Amino acid sequence: MPNQLQHSLSPYLKQHQDNPVEWWPWSDEAFAEAARRRVPVLLSIGYAACHWCHVMAHESFEDDDIAAYLNEHFVAVKVDREERPDVDSVYMDVLQAMTGQGGWPMTVFLTPDGRPFYAGTYFPSTPRGGMPSFGQLLQAIHQAWQERHEQVVESASSIVGHLDSTGGLARTGVPDEAALDTAVQQLAGTLDETHGGFGGAPKFPPSMVLEFLLRHYARTGDPEALRMVELTGERMARGGIYDQLAGGFARYSVDSAWVVPHFEKMLYDNALLLRAYLSWWRTTGSQLGERIVRETAEFLLRDLRTVEGGFASALDADAPVADGNGSAEGASYVWTPDQLASVLGADDAQAAAALLRVTPEGTFEHGASTLQLPVDPGDAEQWRQWRAALLAARNERPQPMRDDKVVTAWNGLAIAALAEAGAALDEPAWLEAATRCGSLLIQVHGAGTADLRRVSRDGVGGTHPAVLEDHAGAAEGFLALLSATGDPQWLDAARGCAQNIIDRFAAPDGGFYDTAHDAEDERLARVRRPRDPVDNATPSGTSLAAGVLLTLTALTGTSHWREAAEDALTVYRALAHQAPRFAGWALAVSEAAHVGPLEVVIVGEPGRSDTQRLLARARQRMTSGAVVVPAGAAPNDTTTIPLVQGRAMIDGNATAYVCRGFTCRQPTDDPDELDRQLQGAA
Repeated sequence: MPNQLQHSLSPYLKQHQDNPVEWWPWSDEAFAEAARRRVPVLLSIGYAACHWCHVMAHESFEDDDIAAYLNEHFVAVKVDREERPDVDSVYMDVLQAMTGQGGWPMTVFLTPDGRPFYAGTYFPSTPRGGMPSFGQLLQAIHQAWQERHEQVVESASSIVGHLDSTGGLARTGVPDEAALDTAVQQLAGTLDETHGGFGGAPKFPPSMVLEFLLRHYARTGDPEALRMVELTGERMARGGIYDQLAGGFARYSVDSAWVVPHFEKMLYDNALLLRAYLSWWRTTGSQLGERIVRETAEFLLRDLRTVEGGFASALDADAPVADGNGSAEGASYVWTPDQLASVLGADDAQAAAALLRVTPEGTFEHGASTLQLPVDPGDAEQWRQWRAALLAARNERPQPMRDDKVVTAWNGLAIAALAEAGAALDEPAWLEAATRCGSLLIQVHGAGTADLRRVSRDGVGGTHPAVLEDHAGAAEGFLALLSATGDPQWLDAARGCAQNIIDRFAAPDGGFYDTAHDAEDERLARVRRPRDPVDNATPSGTSLAAGVLLTLTALTGTSHWREAAEDALTVYRALAHQAPRFAGWALAVSEAAHVGPLEVVIVGEPGRSDTQRLLARARQRMTSGAVVVPAGAAPNDTTTIPLVQGRAMIDGNATAYVCRGFTCRQPTDDPDELDRQLQGAA
């Protein structure tokens, strides 16, 4: 019989609804049941595209004997980390404090009031490498709970006390020019000079760091910053971490050369990387950068867009194997020489194998290879035909599951990427998709209101309230739509998000909490109110909020929003010196703060050629978080966009105004002069 997860919206929770484990969702009822039975809570946190979550589920949660023991001695609670980032954040702090590392699946044992006393990640079904089996762990925890109960409870109190006493990062000021220079030097010291990226394996795409480096280059002309971007951007785009057939990036590479990915494909990675490659193209005109933008945008629209117009969270790392007996990581994506020959014929397959580095030994497992594209094909038309044929054949294989939940924050990032890219590359379909998604966030999720929901699925909003990154991510998308369309409705929506951030998330010492003061979970509050400014897989809520507030200041001149942005950024000067890899978005926002940010208003008849020329030039050259707004032919003082008030065409021609802090240069109707002004202003 299905357990209580059958009523959940989350695809991850539904994956476990038929387990013999009597799972509960995170709820008052689950903890009340633990208190009634006087047993501890097993908290298991994961997500739908997580490979090792699937492994542990198959090995342990589908095992009748383990499930029976678990059901008898524990209350089992399953959480989707993407649906409840607040729960994940609090207990990830616990896991890292107790073990020095983190990851998923996350396995935490709690008292019935939510205090943790033991934490780990994946546990195998049999003892392995000094690690106990999951069954042995359950028996040890049960024995300790029965025989040393007071000691266990004291341990939980001690852990909570330790977390309370752990100070946050020092607030030493907004990163100044010296700190930003130091961050670039620190990054250069960790650059992989052969393969790009920073540090060793496993290696994650550093999308936010690339954005920072490009903005730094735009402001300073530092060639080292650009070199790091070009090396990393090219190596990732030509490696196995990038899907050479369908576009889009995998979550990370297990090796340092970007050859073998962890095959899950996440919405947030691809939205952020699309934007980073767009910035690279704007900065240098890179043809490779433009190709990756186009292919990644098409991947988003083809493979992740939902019927309702949102974007699904992820494609799974695993796919069913061809014989239907279980699943395997990467099964949809890898190739052998014989498989190439079955699609392309012997002669073309030999040439394609050489091009794509498909070897008899394989670069992955069982003689199969990921596809790489180390050089551009000599015959572009032949490559187009091969690519289409191989993708069609691959689509006949069993495909990875798609996690269809629509997460507000990540959809905001996708909106921003598609709106910017659609405007810059004149792709109306991308902009239309971004616009439709923006409407979904307003109409279904409640973006711009205090009742914003974290997720929806199948057009139905979830029950969990949004966290800081949701309000900020939605606003980031709305501001990009304003820049692409000039429609003031998007400014109104972004303002609503920003006001919620100020009213409900502000911390008394500056910056923001990750959860709203009126949406706190009582059990989490006993441990810690989430407040993590570090940029990790996605921008932190704090750095996203700072960028949104800075942009709104440029559009409206509202000084208290700039003050709030700068208060939030004061935590990042220390990170610029110590760990700039984990402050990429915040440092990019700081770069924008140092140049104003740049503000560009284009006044002209919509659709007229001179207006389009100026808009195209501004959109193709905008850097450092610039704000570009098309203002129409005759903006007046009643417009709801203060930045465009009082602007007018000159001699009936479309006219550009380049400003910083509402101080503007001489208006111009010449695209080349606009170029010069943009370069000088940056």
